[in-house]
Amino acid sequence: MNEIPANPDRYRTGLAVRRSVLGDSHVDRAETNTTEFDRPFQQLITEAAWGTVWARPGWSKRERSIVTLALLAALGHDDELAMHVRATANTGASRDDLCEAFLHVAIYAGVPAANRAFKIAKEAFAEMDREADGHGR
Repeated sequence: MNEIPANPDRYRTGLAVRRSVLGDSHVDRAETNTTEFDRPFQQLITEAAWGTVWARPGWSKRERSIVTLALLAALGHDDELAMHVRATANTGASRDDLCEAFLHVAIYAGVPAANRAFKIAKEAFAEMDREADGHGR
């Protein structure tokens, strides 16, 4: 398998953006768990999602975070949703922002999707609050 990213500059940009949004510990864990099998996938998401889309000018990380959360909720991607809820600590998206986004999800993608998103966000926020209070997980 090719270990050199297709676009090294875009990869480096993507890695920096990914770290700024998801945090060093998450990205370090993902890199540690990368195998030869999924290395091309990790390169793809780092270059395409983080180095291209998230790095574009025009929208702030907060705005991209809100849109991403609404899309993940609408599509029922629970693990990714929880990860991006935790990332709001780095993107500036507030709990009020998420509430508004999930209200849109309820109308445009269905109440069950929004209900699940609210549940996942509440769990993630409770975990974040415990960590902020020094109580860990």
